[in-house]
Amino acid sequence: MKRKENILGAAIAAIVFLVYIGTNVLPYLIFAGLGAALYFRGMNPPGAKKKTAVVSSQKYQISFEDIGGQNTAKQELREALNFIKSDQAAVRMGIRPLKGLLLCGPPGTGKTLLAKAAASYTDAAFLSVAGSDFIEMYAGVGAQRVRELFSRAQQLSREEGKPRVIIFIDEIDVLGAKRGQTTSHMEYDQTLNQLLVEMDGLKADAESSVLLIGATNRSDMLDPALTRPGRFDRIVRVDLPDKEARLQILKLHTSKKPLDNAVDLEKLAAETVGFSGAHLESLTNEAAILAWRSSHAVIAQNHFEDSIDKVMMGERHDRRPGSEELKRIALHELGHAFAAEHVRPGSVSNISILSRGGALGYVRHSLEQDLYLETEDLLRGQLLVMLAGGVAEELFEGSRSTGTQGDYQQAIQVALKMIAAGMSELGIVDERLVPKSVLHSIVQGIIGEAEAKAKAVLTEYQENIHTVLAVLLEQEKLSGDEIRTLMAG
Repeated sequence: MKRKENILGAAIAAIVFLVYIGTNVLPYLIFAGLGAALYFRGMNPPGAKKKTAVVSSQKYQISFEDIGGQNTAKQELREALNFIKSDQAAVRMGIRPLKGLLLCGPPGTGKTLLAKAAASYTDAAFLSVAGSDFIEMYAGVGAQRVRELFSRAQQLSREEGKPRVIIFIDEIDVLGAKRGQTTSHMEYDQTLNQLLVEMDGLKADAESSVLLIGATNRSDMLDPALTRPGRFDRIVRVDLPDKEARLQILKLHTSKKPLDNAVDLEKLAAETVGFSGAHLESLTNEAAILAWRSSHAVIAQNHFEDSIDKVMMGERHDRRPGSEELKRIALHELGHAFAAEHVRPGSVSNISILSRGGALGYVRHSLEQDLYLETEDLLRGQLLVMLAGGVAEELFEGSRSTGTQGDYQQAIQVALKMIAAGMSELGIVDERLVPKSVLHSIVQGIIGEAEAKAKAVLTEYQENIHTVLAVLLEQEKLSGDEIRTLMAG
């Protein structure tokens, strides 16, 4: 305060002196006003006093049993949290308390829910923030907010009368990205440095113990100093659910919805490969909306089937191609479907020539079980199915269309994957060291071989394709069972 008064007195004295000697002080006053505004704006930037977003654990009584699937992640979390629940026993065994847990996995897999369940499991207060809440263009603001966060955590623990508190930072990669990557200013690095200091200062004998849980989709972007033992002691993978986990999640989200007795959740779990927990929740919600729109009292299997298409592809369009173009679309999709049934019988779930999202038609496949390894036979089968659409157009219409562009882009990626895995005539090789002309020739050879097989398969089923084509053009959508019945005559 005294320093400010001295500066203000000196400024007034300077202005009086300039007026005394007859100098125009207006420009000096303008520049002084701008400088003062910028100075005080830097001292008190907009949003600097903004309180950290807080979510109390009492509002979210979520247990691990309320989360479907993720059995491995839940088991690993429980084991780590037991050290906190039984802190005295852990001290007797000489176990150092954990300071941080990092949840890594794709979006929508339940990382936030797991953090809230951890708070309920340990009877801890719960503080939730986002990584972007700490970053500002003004130097020092992010570091200040980190200090306020840990101070607020201790305060919340006292207010709720709980001996421990969990701080959850979502999208922590925004806050904890590798240092030295931002050249404009050092605000990111200062904020991360302050977080590291605060984590180092966490002590087991403090008034209330603090556990930091971070969540990220990009663990590769985090600074190594943040993920080392002693800060984030456990890194827990939260992966996409497998078939059994998807079934559990569907049961949870449909437990309070009126279902038709014929609804087969196991079949839905098999048809939703690659869906996250968020996708499955959206699927059940969209099915309920479809049933409500059609004035049904219960949700039927067809509502779930349509909602799968909507979640995967988008809303159905009103646009309708002409008869010739519709026939080409139908032949293209039938090429995919017949090739898929040849490679893996019973894999086609349905086929449609109704426009959805950016697709004029589509074939949806289902798997009996999730696959974690891709063999050479599997990849060559995928290539055959991908290329069969364009082959069908050329075989039955005499030419191809731009609708094959996406199929060929996917096929090229599969061919490159095969080369990288040593499944080509090059053998084990780093594809980055292969001349582009040679790489192009090998890719063309792999794709050409798959196209030849696709042509042979579709030629064999030529009569069946025309039979199914007539029905598909009339009904516009067929289930996998209907296609297989028509194929069998």
